[in-house]
Amino acid sequence: MRASREDLRDVRPVADDAIALAERLAGGGASWLHVVDLDRAFGVGDQTSLVAALVKRLAIPVQVTGGVGDADTVALLRDVGVQRVLVDARVATDPRRLAELTDQFAPDSIGLALDVRDGRPWGRRWDDAARHTPSAIARSAAAAGMVLLAVTDIAREGTLAGADVDGAADLMRESGMDVLVSGGVHSADELVRIRDAGLAGAIVGRALHDGRLTLREALACCSSSSR
Repeated sequence: MRASREDLRDVRPVADDAIALAERLAGGGASWLHVVDLDRAFGVGDQTSLVAALVKRLAIPVQVTGGVGDADTVALLRDVGVQRVLVDARVATDPRRLAELTDQFAPDSIGLALDVRDGRPWGRRWDDAARHTPSAIARSAAAAGMVLLAVTDIAREGTLAGADVDGAADLMRESGMDVLVSGGVHSADELVRIRDAGLAGAIVGRALHDGRLTLREALACCSSSSR
């Protein structure tokens, strides 16, 4: 069943101009821009043209995720200049698709995006997600040659309630992958904790947009991490 625009009704815009927002972040010292294509994630189209415009306007690398599950889509995004594409976690449960991706693309150009809820993998229209575990998915991706995992606790996303740092650190130890944590990141102190846990970095959105955290503060906390 395809989603509809109504499924996006609860998405809260944070800016009227995505390119202007991205340019402010890049101008403020951000070394990466993380973009989630919600249209693609919800199955109602895609924002590839906007992503391409962002890549052309920015001097920093762009990382894109949101409903990417096949080599053709990764190739399309790479062709418009995206530095790294995070593919849907269910790819790691399909050996054929996983091998196709890792055979075709260099390890630094792809990664895995894993959404979790209540400690279990989660995905829209992923009916058998509960059959898998985050650890098993991460280990499968690592065994195939992927080196980067971005894990998002969707119950925390947008809440500013704090990220699941311990859960992300467990996945890092179990898989040996570089792990980015996302969902609920809210303060400089938390970014320090993420850094000290050995994680590769954090994906921060609402805390920056709401002024809870400045970009300068965030960069100072993560100065020892390049991701």
